[in-house]
Amino acid sequence: MRPFYFSAALLLAASIPVLAQSPRPMTLVDVMNVPLIGDPQISPNGSQILFVRTEANWKANRRISHIWRIDADGSKLLQLTSGAEGESTPRWSPDGLSVAFVAKRGTDADAVAQVYILDNSGGEARAVTSHPTAVSNLTWSPDGSTIYFRAANPKSAERKAREKAKDDVIVFDEDFEQQHLWKVTVASKVEKRITDGDFSVMSYSLSNDGSKIVMNRAPSPLMEDIDRSEVWLTDQDGMNAAQITHNSVQESDVSVSPDNSTVLFLAGANREFSTYYNHKIFTAPVAGGGSARLLTPTLKYEVERAAWSKDGKSIFFTANMGVHSELFRMPSTGGDPEQLTNGEHSISGWTLSIAANEQVAVVSNLSAPGEIWIAPADGSAAPRKVTSTFDYLSREFKLPRHEKIEWKGADGTTVEGLLYYPIDYKPGQRYPLVVQTHGGPQASDKFGFGGTQNYVAVLAAKGYAVLQPNYRGSTGYGDVFLRDMVGHYFQNAHLDVMAGVDYLIAKGI
Repeated sequence: MRPFYFSAALLLAASIPVLAQSPRPMTLVDVMNVPLIGDPQISPNGSQILFVRTEANWKANRRISHIWRIDADGSKLLQLTSGAEGESTPRWSPDGLSVAFVAKRGTDADAVAQVYILDNSGGEARAVTSHPTAVSNLTWSPDGSTIYFRAANPKSAERKAREKAKDDVIVFDEDFEQQHLWKVTVASKVEKRITDGDFSVMSYSLSNDGSKIVMNRAPSPLMEDIDRSEVWLTDQDGMNAAQITHNSVQESDVSVSPDNSTVLFLAGANREFSTYYNHKIFTAPVAGGGSARLLTPTLKYEVERAAWSKDGKSIFFTANMGVHSELFRMPSTGGDPEQLTNGEHSISGWTLSIAANEQVAVVSNLSAPGEIWIAPADGSAAPRKVTSTFDYLSREFKLPRHEKIEWKGADGTTVEGLLYYPIDYKPGQRYPLVVQTHGGPQASDKFGFGGTQNYVAVLAAKGYAVLQPNYRGSTGYGDVFLRDMVGHYFQNAHLDVMAGVDYLIAKGI
């Protein structure tokens, strides 16, 4: 895992083909070779960004992820790790001198993912955990002395014996292990359990001062128990656990306000905590047993991520607006959100760093599956692109033109979706059409490059037009649009899709 810099000479040699070639249509292999960028993390001083780059490894017959680093000005691209099994979850130490990550090392068949630490200046990574089960969800304590992580309880001796004897048939809703919270002291490598009991910690976060932990607890990690999860608050050592919410919906993205007085969470619910709504922002007081408050009652979009500002007076969040997602800001006491970005793109992996006073995210559009962008934490300036991983795509390949289109459903409701044109499209000429409907149905297709799941660039290269309709039941268009399926699943969704096809036929496409 010795880091290495790409020299300017190597980059230049790799970018200049022997003979200049015109852009060509993409093949399935080309699409599978496109890397993916994710999980950007900005350093505490705002000067560097860690991220995970995932690429196809044809010899291993799978995708493998490694951790990279780049300066915030877009220079000094550096690969930090190169383990055979890959690495994930890079997290800066509070002083910015070290990077913690998750990796599986060694040839032992029983080896599982552990926490490793690598000096930011280089060298070999060192393991700081030897946990019996795989670790995940790393968080440094504010003083840098410990790292929190989630892990499943160890398998029982009986179950291990059965698996060793190949008697490994399981009962899905019975043979599971609860997920709990642990921490490890970096210097001594001593691990300590934080939570214990017949429940699972599904997610968690530390307060800014490290004195509190807010977590999402469920009776089990099984899908059937998701709606039975609740928000809990504990001290940093897991003591004095207090239940914050009492409802029948799933909560997510939990965090504590800077003054430790209020908990923020997201839930796909309405004010009365009925389920199956677009995700919204809720807050609840830590003390006094007050009820949770809906902060975004009039927002028709789906909130995807949310975070407190440094002073706790604002909440920043990303929202799904149907065919695109954008960044917003609103007062933490409630009020009308202010949209900070707007474009033909989708946003993922967004985080707000209080220490760096920056926001960082992965932004995807037609010519780039996801480049890293940064912006000031207070939203005072427009986002700025940092990486240029996908500049080669528009140089080397013919990419399809795409646009948002709108049509009327059978009952007159406006429906929208994305239309990708065939390569070298000629107006007035008719083309075969491929319709790709997203799953969920609580989801929506957004502006972006596509990928191995929908390979629109390949279909366009083969002469197809591609329609991705956000039919009734999709998120990002308000609760009425989303809940049209409730009680009558096939009322409008299929008609919306067919109306979109008829619209394109009528347009002569």
